[in-house]
Amino acid sequence: MPNSSMKGKPFSGAICALLLFLAVSVLACCGGSGSSQSGGNPPPPPTGPTITAISPSSALAGSAAFTLTITGTNFVLGSMVNFGGSMVATSFVNSMQLTAAIPASSIASAGAPAVTVTNPAPGGGTTNVVNFTVISSTSTVPLINFLFPSCVPAGEQFINSTNNQLTVSGVNFVASSVVQWNGSNRPTTVDPNSGGTILTAQISASDIATAGTATVTVFNPGTGGGSSNSLTFTITTGAVDPQAISVDPAGKFAYVASAGCNGGTGGNVSMYTIDPTTGVLTSIGPPASTNDIATDSVTIDPLGKFAYVANEGFYATDGSVSAYSIDPTTGALTSTSGGINGNSPQFCCFTAVAVHPSDKFAYVTNGDSFPRSVSMYTVNAANGALTYFGTIAAEGFPSSVVVHPSGQFVYVAAGTDSGTTGLGSVSMYSINTTTGALTSLGSIATGTMIAESSSSSIVVDPTGAFAYVTNSGSNDISMYTVNASTGVLTSIGTIAAGVQPISVAVEPSGKFAYVVNAGSIDISMYTINATTGALTSIGTIITEHSPTSIAVHPSGKFAYVTHSTLNEVSIYSIDGTTGALTLVGTIGT
Repeated sequence: MPNSSMKGKPFSGAICALLLFLAVSVLACCGGSGSSQSGGNPPPPPTGPTITAISPSSALAGSAAFTLTITGTNFVLGSMVNFGGSMVATSFVNSMQLTAAIPASSIASAGAPAVTVTNPAPGGGTTNVVNFTVISSTSTVPLINFLFPSCVPAGEQFINSTNNQLTVSGVNFVASSVVQWNGSNRPTTVDPNSGGTILTAQISASDIATAGTATVTVFNPGTGGGSSNSLTFTITTGAVDPQAISVDPAGKFAYVASAGCNGGTGGNVSMYTIDPTTGVLTSIGPPASTNDIATDSVTIDPLGKFAYVANEGFYATDGSVSAYSIDPTTGALTSTSGGINGNSPQFCCFTAVAVHPSDKFAYVTNGDSFPRSVSMYTVNAANGALTYFGTIAAEGFPSSVVVHPSGQFVYVAAGTDSGTTGLGSVSMYSINTTTGALTSLGSIATGTMIAESSSSSIVVDPTGAFAYVTNSGSNDISMYTVNASTGVLTSIGTIAAGVQPISVAVEPSGKFAYVVNAGSIDISMYTINATTGALTSIGTIITEHSPTSIAVHPSGKFAYVTHSTLNEVSIYSIDGTTGALTLVGTIGT
């Protein structure tokens, strides 16, 4: 499964309260290709870190201490953030994200402190400079903290909106404040309950019709007014921050779920046809909107009729599943009324969906529900609609779910809760094949996990005899045999992977397994012992930055890897004899 960082959500009373808090206290908001192979240790991450964005980007002088999120590339465990000339306490999230604790003393007075990141030796290197804005606490000039959303694919409407409303959060807004788009006024209203911290502006369809960037400012007329700092809104050529990929059972189409900007402010699904000879992907058209945020995964039902996208959030009413019908000729997705959301019942952080081989039932992990759980649904054969009929408890932070090929068992892999490191787990269940209801079979430990930001991934091999789970903390793969009668897993040990393994897939013949490693930016390749299920390493292949997931084509000839910061998919051919991967090319999301 992909990384699960804190993500944004559609505007509601709860988020308004959150934005108000953020605006006042200025805390952090939310949440070319290499193809060489090696049989040795995973290669180190490339040198030369870069910063692409910081959040928040501004604060009022005299504000409280806050957490700064730095997004970029090539970060490592020892990366350090320099804020205004001083090194600050830094936490490594992954190769493309750091957080830094900024003390109140660093923003005591107005200025533009420089932000950089430095990597340790060997390799080392210091990033480009990005300036943070500290505005005088006595100023009445408006200050923007962030935009919601901050990007959208060209030609699409904003998430959960039919009229493209842009929300601007900041301070010193007044009743006459006007949001400006590239210097031109847009119809603006101030939230009367925000205390002058939230504006809503009407953006036209023509404003976001073509890929590019727009400068957003706020202008206060009259004495003491003026123009705010500026933030950039990006109109992208395609979907942003791809998290997962799935191939339909016939091998004709592929679908990529993307989270959107800044950790999830507008999910999309990119659609592709697959060349049966080369495996090359061709875009079907513009990405389909999920009508929700923080998209985590995409699942195709066993008959290839429907697609389901899990959308994560961080409040009890955020989780949702977007449902689509698949055109059997073109592969195009059409949104149906078959989606579900967390408002009824109230569950948060839907991270994954699995559909029963009979196409009658579906199971959804609820990562941040309390208690942790798996929701159970029946599937409408005509339109793919999901109907809820209950939940069952799960352990840890449930992040990946798979149905056994026999249709008799379900397995849910879980990481650890936010801010913790510890053993992951797999919750095991039997399935009532008449009703779809789950019954717990207990749980079994996996290797070490690093919080929910590196959630574990689970796969069962095509024969149903073995299961494999990624462990991001111990950098290995847990291997299990599956009791064909009871469904209970038995550990057969672990095998080393690269740094921070996050996604695992098994080739359809059951001969090979592949693991994407986010930290070492490579793919581990293994053969599978048909008798014991044990994995044997056959080396690694370097992949591109920020890999998030891997899927194998039903023919066993091709593999696909998503890359979140590059907004693209890498395409590989699979050697049918050795299992080795060879890069074929890439395509944008």
